[in-house]
Amino acid sequence: MMTAATEARIVEAGPEHARFVAWVTLAAFRSHLPLGMWDYMFGGSDEDLLDYLEVLTMTEQRHWVHHSLFSIAEVEGTPAAGLSGFFEETQGGDGLPLAIQEANEKTGRIADPERLGRAMTIRNIVMQHEPGAWVVESVATHPEFRRRGLVDLLMAEMLERGRERGATTADIGVFIGNDPAQRAYEKHGFRVVDEKRDAAFEAVYGTPGARMMRRGLG
Repeated sequence: MMTAATEARIVEAGPEHARFVAWVTLAAFRSHLPLGMWDYMFGGSDEDLLDYLEVLTMTEQRHWVHHSLFSIAEVEGTPAAGLSGFFEETQGGDGLPLAIQEANEKTGRIADPERLGRAMTIRNIVMQHEPGAWVVESVATHPEFRRRGLVDLLMAEMLERGRERGATTADIGVFIGNDPAQRAYEKHGFRVVDEKRDAAFEAVYGTPGARMMRRGLG
């Protein structure tokens, strides 16, 4: 059995990784909770959600869950863990709604306003990034490959990518209650700089809110 992180290979995600990126996106937003944003927004089985998210990660419209923003840790050629990194100014904003519209057209999915409204209570806990901050997002490791240091390798690579692109700070978010993730990010130098709680969000998601964590990239 492989146990050393050095036996993993870090690659930039390509179209061939779209299905795994879809899984990372689904798992990351579930966090430590039974359901996450994608469950509340679209519903259906895991396979239904993965089918849809795979299309979403491959849209022509660029956005913050597009496959091209992800790095993947592979173990013996098998995708095992992933995360993304981006600048809010270029991949945030209106990109995702436009991509969802494109994915809906490709899949024939029809948006459910009631479901969307519940899911979008997540907007109540969104925090502002500093201008030019490198945003690390959608962190997840497949259960089969956990406790091998794969996220450590991915995080180091992604933070270096941010430095190379001129960022001087990096941000990452964590849901309140996901203490293992918060401790893992603290190990990489992140510290809590803001927290938002919201009753409407908690009523849907079952956690009070989220924390923003930040570190320098000097």
